[in-house]
Amino acid sequence: MYIEFVEIQNFRKLKAIRIDFSPETSVFVGSNNSGKTSAMNALGHFLIDSNRFHTNDVTLSNWKGINKIGREWEKLPQNEQPVVDDWIPFLPTMDVWLNVDVSEIHHVRNIIPSLDWEGGKLGVRLRFEPKKVDEFFREYIQARKSSNETVAAAKSKKAETNYTLSLWPGHMGEFLSRRFKSLFTIRTYLLDPDKIAQPKNGNAMPQIIDPEQDFIEGNPLNGLIRIDEINAQRGFSNTNSGDDSDTGGKRRLSDQLRGYFSKHIDPSEVPEPSDVDALQAIHEAQSIFDEKLKSSFEVAFTEIAGLGYPGLNDLELILSTKIHPMDGLNHDSALQYRVSTDSSDSHTPFLPEHYNGLGYQNLISMVFRLMSFRDQWMRVGKANKKLSENDEDPGHIPPLHIVLVEEPEAHLHVQVQQVFIRKAYEILRRHNDLEDKKDLTTQLIVTTHSSHIAHECEFSWLRYFRRRPALIKGDVPTTTVVNLSEVFGQGTETQKFVARYLKTTHCDLFFADAAILVEGPAERILVPHFIRHHFKELHQSYVSILEISGSHAHTLRPLVEHLGLITLVITDIDAADLNAQKKLVSTVPKRASNQVSGNFTVRKWCPSKKAIDDLLDLSFDEKVIELDKFSSVRVCYQTPIRFNAEGGTEVELVPNTFEDAFFYENHQNFSQLQGKTGFLKKLKAIKTDNIPYADYGENLFELLKTADKAQFALDILYQDVNKLKIPKYISEGLNWIQSSLKTKLLDSLIEEVAVIEAAETELITTPEVDVEELKSKEE
Repeated sequence: MYIEFVEIQNFRKLKAIRIDFSPETSVFVGSNNSGKTSAMNALGHFLIDSNRFHTNDVTLSNWKGINKIGREWEKLPQNEQPVVDDWIPFLPTMDVWLNVDVSEIHHVRNIIPSLDWEGGKLGVRLRFEPKKVDEFFREYIQARKSSNETVAAAKSKKAETNYTLSLWPGHMGEFLSRRFKSLFTIRTYLLDPDKIAQPKNGNAMPQIIDPEQDFIEGNPLNGLIRIDEINAQRGFSNTNSGDDSDTGGKRRLSDQLRGYFSKHIDPSEVPEPSDVDALQAIHEAQSIFDEKLKSSFEVAFTEIAGLGYPGLNDLELILSTKIHPMDGLNHDSALQYRVSTDSSDSHTPFLPEHYNGLGYQNLISMVFRLMSFRDQWMRVGKANKKLSENDEDPGHIPPLHIVLVEEPEAHLHVQVQQVFIRKAYEILRRHNDLEDKKDLTTQLIVTTHSSHIAHECEFSWLRYFRRRPALIKGDVPTTTVVNLSEVFGQGTETQKFVARYLKTTHCDLFFADAAILVEGPAERILVPHFIRHHFKELHQSYVSILEISGSHAHTLRPLVEHLGLITLVITDIDAADLNAQKKLVSTVPKRASNQVSGNFTVRKWCPSKKAIDDLLDLSFDEKVIELDKFSSVRVCYQTPIRFNAEGGTEVELVPNTFEDAFFYENHQNFSQLQGKTGFLKKLKAIKTDNIPYADYGENLFELLKTADKAQFALDILYQDVNKLKIPKYISEGLNWIQSSLKTKLLDSLIEEVAVIEAAETELITTPEVDVEELKSKEE
């Protein structure tokens, strides 16, 4: 049994999303403010503690409809009662879909929709809704009546005063800001597996349930699912005071170890035969210490007894100690670090826990918490004899264990981040009754901003949260979730290639605002330099630059389109002729020669043309593919370079690669560059030997066959690069991606501000209400 997917509606910016879960580990990735944290919070609100709900958790644009309900309530005839149906489109909900084997039917008997069910999907809807609509209605009407009567009474005393304030509650939103938790609760409804609908345009399509359908009494997931969580704010102390002084309320790692000891080891709690020896030793130590105290205080107590005060001689003072096993750990130096590795050294120095870095403390802390979650679930040690919070049967183990970990990378070095994500699931399964067995299931769900953690994950684990702009005026930007295991199809060669490729690079593509795919090592080295010195706004954006050969860039097309990134592809035109065997043979690019491009990206993706003549004549806009309102792909490849040669004649040169394009743009300055070896030396020789412009193409074509392009790029970096021109095709592409990012950011901000202003207007505008009509309503 495992959670196959959840569908969340009306929770913050998660208007309607589906999140597919891996049977073992799922990792949420995506740029900042894309909805990852909202998804984790929704899981916590619905599955752990409904008291966490706040009015801010309702999707912002929903308040317009909610306040409209309030105004309609105020106009209802006296004897008419409202119904919950009006609230359904605005209520936070989460559909939980389990994949259950028919052999596990005894666990899910309360949520089976019909006797025909023979295993597979089972779903329940958790909806945060009004407890009793009639009581809710009466409270709201009475509160509105009271506030309006108060203002009316004030006006009657001072008719000349123009009151502009509104007393609480001015509207439904303001009323719920104080009464949300007390008037609302989570209720559970059965769902029909036959009515599951696939997401449409990235939006979930949750099934509509009959308004007359009754909810299930109690929580049917209690005893079925155990959920534990590690949030991002772990709050460790990093005091460097040099002593064990107070840490200002911050938690210590030793606190967690004491918690683990208390739950699973403490011999005084539900003692077992193996604990008797330890308890006996504590008892003997206590007796010996009591005798020592008695003899030490004997003189003092005798002196007190000799005071002669009436009744004092009738009392005998005795000191009795009580040693508890926890006392041995309940002090600031309980956890220490051994500095030396020589265990035979009796004088090995120890240091207090806060002398180690936060990263080390966080790693140990998270591992201990995972161990504690597992052992609590499996009733290890003392936990086996204690009642759980949700089960009357102390021996019952829920068949499904969900562990939520938010941003485990906090304070961790890169290598430690990768170790953690590799080992976390293994730790959660390290028990004789777990491991590879199928009876009990563990699902680990992680959110991260770390490309290093994403790099270490299997492709099938990743769930990409994509931020999408509002499609309707007045709505909010929303989120869609991409299951990256489905982007390329299961087990296809493309999927294998992309997975292998991403394993060899940093996976910051999953957290970037835009992507630049470059042709080779020279571009990979120099393009970041061009951006840093010539495109300041682009340099301040989160742009992922990936080096991938032009013959393979098109393989990333499904990924780029699903991620919805603004993407610039910097590639080579790769002119080629067809030989007698109809095979492409690289050549020097020329116009009117029936040449074609050998570059698959140019031919099959963008601009999806192959004739060199067509490619050279394309306009700027024809090299762009619009994916949606805020994302597009543009290709830039070498374009003709024209300049005046000796004698005033105009020369057109058509470059084929980055290197010859760079040379053509800077040919007049090349002889002045520093460098006496390699490809740079050979390029300088073209100028110093006065080779005719007409022969540039042929000479460069031959030289590039053996050129070390990475070394050439490094040689260029040694020059005063700011005096050199960026190849025109690259400059155009970088200008495009910079302006596209600026437009996307500006439009997103305008939309969000408009929505917030509209919501604020809706929340602060008090509708005109007939006070006399309200007075006439009975409570």
